[in-house]
Amino acid sequence: MSDITKEKIVESVPQRGFFGHPRGLFTLFFTEFWERFSYYGMRAILIYYMYYEVTRGGLGMDQNTATAIMSIYGSLVYMSGIIGGWLADRVFGTSRAVFYGGIFIMLGHIVLAIPGGAGLLFTSMALIVLGTGLLKPNASTLVGELYSEKDARRDSGFSIYYMGVNLGGFVAPLTVGTIGTEINFHLGFGLAAVGMFLGLLVFVFTRKGSLGLAGMNVANPLTGGEKKRAITRIVIGVIVIAIVGVIAIFMGWLTLKSFVLVVACLGILIPICYFTVMYRSNKTTDVERSRLLAYIPLFIASVMFWSIQEQGSTILARFADQRTQLHFLGINVSPAWFQSLNPLFIIILAPVFAWLWTKMGDRQPIIPRKFSIGILFAGLSFLVILLPAYFGGDNALVSPLWLVLSYFLVVIGELCLSPVGLSATTKLAPAAFSAQTMSLWFLSNAAAQAINALLTNFYREETEMIYFGVIGGVSILLSVILYLFAPKIQSYMKGIR
Repeated sequence: MSDITKEKIVESVPQRGFFGHPRGLFTLFFTEFWERFSYYGMRAILIYYMYYEVTRGGLGMDQNTATAIMSIYGSLVYMSGIIGGWLADRVFGTSRAVFYGGIFIMLGHIVLAIPGGAGLLFTSMALIVLGTGLLKPNASTLVGELYSEKDARRDSGFSIYYMGVNLGGFVAPLTVGTIGTEINFHLGFGLAAVGMFLGLLVFVFTRKGSLGLAGMNVANPLTGGEKKRAITRIVIGVIVIAIVGVIAIFMGWLTLKSFVLVVACLGILIPICYFTVMYRSNKTTDVERSRLLAYIPLFIASVMFWSIQEQGSTILARFADQRTQLHFLGINVSPAWFQSLNPLFIIILAPVFAWLWTKMGDRQPIIPRKFSIGILFAGLSFLVILLPAYFGGDNALVSPLWLVLSYFLVVIGELCLSPVGLSATTKLAPAAFSAQTMSLWFLSNAAAQAINALLTNFYREETEMIYFGVIGGVSILLSVILYLFAPKIQSYMKGIR
């Protein structure tokens, strides 16, 4: 364990320089802006690229197949965070993880920009999965390292950081989405690669003067013996996976359906294993164990929320393309533009929520109740979207304002849950597993999208009302349960609010 303490890291960071926050927030704000520009730009057009006909520049896949691939892809992107978290905690620290991750992401978008069919598509996905696993959780961990545990600016800082994430997400569908759907998909993917390159430039040229020691510490470095065991296990694991893969292909077992099922199971089992390992570790104190127990219901609520929110790029993307009136107020609307609504509302409302939490101080809702409000609004966003089918039938084109309202409601929920969850994760994490606990937070998204890969098979125009109604209703029920048990959960946090 390095002798660089949390206090030394905070002291090394210039504590003013970005809207009253540490200067390092500038570096991470704009690094994530460009990373999210590249990711959300690619995501805004990816499902259309997969299921549009070849004559329209797409791959001509079946729509349900394209939707399942999108969900599994999203799940693997966040699941790979466990690799990035482990490497940061045990090998090279969070700062280098962010840098290496950006390089992989940029290469992935470059590959996707090359016309080449499904082969290059899956190669690109693999690179972006690895890169995002390195960059995404560790950039958020770096934000947490800028502040002391008692710093009242912490939640506000995460909200500002989250606004930077969503600025990139807002601009991307309007630029990459328009170029991809109106001109050429591969030009759109190329623009996403340029975005990640700009993010790397920001990080490299500003981190020295703004981040101090943040990200340089390896929280739980491998010993000599552990390195040998880790290398042995990795080699054996790769060999076993390769052998199983070859056998599965030869026997005809490796189908999209079986792969979806495997990833869905992993999405549930990996978090369980993670919680168990951290809880039982002799490096975890009794107070940290109590906080881990409090984290479990928050994790479950997060899975419910992201299951709904992430369908904005799958089910709601199809809804926008096929069920929505795209000529509105004299404007021809691209279906990709709807994916700018979520980040747009966050840009507008994030400063409001940042101000609100700071203004309320100790009077603000406790963390579990913020989560319960978050999944309540997520459920309402799905109940709203079923209304057009109820009033107009499941074949008529609906006003785009229904989608606007749905995205607005889920954003209110997101601002009550996501930045608060990031902040809570950095505070509840065991010291020896700081980056890996952030990876665990992103595993809630991975689990949600893995479950979505199974759920979305039930979506059809004739089952539209049942689909949105059941999922929305379950989310609201879970919200009520979490709200009632919030004081008990809070007691296990041992002083963390």
